[in-house]
Amino acid sequence: MPQTIVAHEQPISSIFSDGYAFNIPSYQRPYAWTTDQALELFEDLISFMRDSGGNVVDMPPYFLGSIVLIKQEAVPQSDVVDGQQRLTTITILLSAIRESVDVDTAKDITSFIYEKGNSVKGTLDHYRLKLRERDAEFFRKYVQIENGLNGLLQINTELPDSQRNIRDNARLFVDQLKKLDESERAALARFIVTRCFLVVVATPDLDSAYRIFSVLNSRGLELSATDILKAEIVGGVPQSSRDEYNKKWEDAEEDLGRESFSELFSHIRMIYRKAKPQATLLKEFKEHVTEAQAPIKFIDDVLLPAASAYEEISDASYSSTELAEQVNVHLGWLNRLNFKDWMPPAIAFVTHYRNQPARMLNFFRDLERLGYFMLITKAGVNARIDRFSKLTADVERGNDLSVSDSSLQLTPYEQYAMYAALAGPIYESLSARARSTVLLRLDALLSGGGAQYDYSIVTVEHVLPQTVDPTSQWAKWFPEVRDRLSRVHTLGNLALLSRRKNSAASNYDFDRKKNAYFARGGVSPFVLTTEVLQDPEWTPAVVDARQKKHLATLEAYWRLENRKNLLDELGAL
Repeated sequence: MPQTIVAHEQPISSIFSDGYAFNIPSYQRPYAWTTDQALELFEDLISFMRDSGGNVVDMPPYFLGSIVLIKQEAVPQSDVVDGQQRLTTITILLSAIRESVDVDTAKDITSFIYEKGNSVKGTLDHYRLKLRERDAEFFRKYVQIENGLNGLLQINTELPDSQRNIRDNARLFVDQLKKLDESERAALARFIVTRCFLVVVATPDLDSAYRIFSVLNSRGLELSATDILKAEIVGGVPQSSRDEYNKKWEDAEEDLGRESFSELFSHIRMIYRKAKPQATLLKEFKEHVTEAQAPIKFIDDVLLPAASAYEEISDASYSSTELAEQVNVHLGWLNRLNFKDWMPPAIAFVTHYRNQPARMLNFFRDLERLGYFMLITKAGVNARIDRFSKLTADVERGNDLSVSDSSLQLTPYEQYAMYAALAGPIYESLSARARSTVLLRLDALLSGGGAQYDYSIVTVEHVLPQTVDPTSQWAKWFPEVRDRLSRVHTLGNLALLSRRKNSAASNYDFDRKKNAYFARGGVSPFVLTTEVLQDPEWTPAVVDARQKKHLATLEAYWRLENRKNLLDELGAL
């Protein structure tokens, strides 16, 4: 049986030689090591070298980890499955050292970066490492060719993330090398080339390469599940169309950003899985997203529409000839929730109905209502996943979502639970983020929808303090402890601040508190707080009237009127 897997422990001098022609396939993610990883590598190398004594020849080997290649034996061509980050960073470091040593040493270092062409033999320059097509020419011009690094260090214009990382790491290495004398810089080059080793694992096909990758403990910045899915899905596209579909994939990833793109795959998994995850994203994606077995169909009919929907939803940037502004208002408030379980049914709905503005408005109005019900009643993650999974199924089946027993609508019991939570000590019952979100939503409704909330800090403050001095005006207005406790944490007694709370100021008497704490220049950006500034006193009657008004506002907006029918039914029992 022919050997399919070959593993060798080899020094960098053998790695960067004619035995290998490293290529980063287009389906791989961009170069992603930042200065944090680059500095860690540099400091580890220097510390090991210094601790091992001055003679490089006598130093013990230093292991840089492993790389996984798709490579036939005796053939230099090597597609890198795992190891891109280290191979690229080592090349940048060797290039930086080359710029800081004498001409002869620099010439020797160049032989490990690329092999110069020979005009007599008719050969061209052969680079030891070729990055992805989008970065290959940049890397050759500024890192691999002699004197290119000087030009790289002077670039201050906006660069793609991968090229910015290359530049920043080059700058870091140049700065660190300036701290060494020339002999130590030359010794570092010899140490890297002769005493630093990689375990090279080579296999002739992609499937076995990724099986190996999945069990190896790599020092590098690991590929994400989406990187592996990309290799398998784009790798399954016919060769004639692979570059086209690789570009489609990468354009979508760049548009969303790497973190959001990974989050999108979790939402796609949930759209298909419709249950709490029981295994890794990679495993469940393969098991449940059946379209992934047809790469072109998956990219065209699933990934790209979902990415477009996700972007519109996340940015609240739905566009249409009508009703777009209203839809985006609801999307904006959905994005303020402290959970994202609502996103899968939202993506599913947009991919089906984005060209029907009225339907979009009705759906996202009711999805906001359902999401805030979950927030205000403190629904657990299992309850949220179950409810939103049912909603996703209803969306896909084309069910009528406006009927009372739809998963999108609130039952009378749920309306009552939401109203009861709003009517109770909401400051005490909700987390800081949740209560500020609810108060901001109320404030927006009171403003007529025109208010903007882009403050870096928003906090919720009590008007009547939680602790009352017996000699204060507060004690005269609220002489009974029971009266204070029944009102202090309710909507009627809460206001918003665009700065951090001040525990000392929160106990000021009412007039002083209004002028020194709730207002800046006599005004507040929040309607809720402006109401407080307009009241000459803060008595139980004022708090009760305010509570009634705010509850009525939220009750009308979130359509909680059926709770009254429930109360009538319960009263009749």
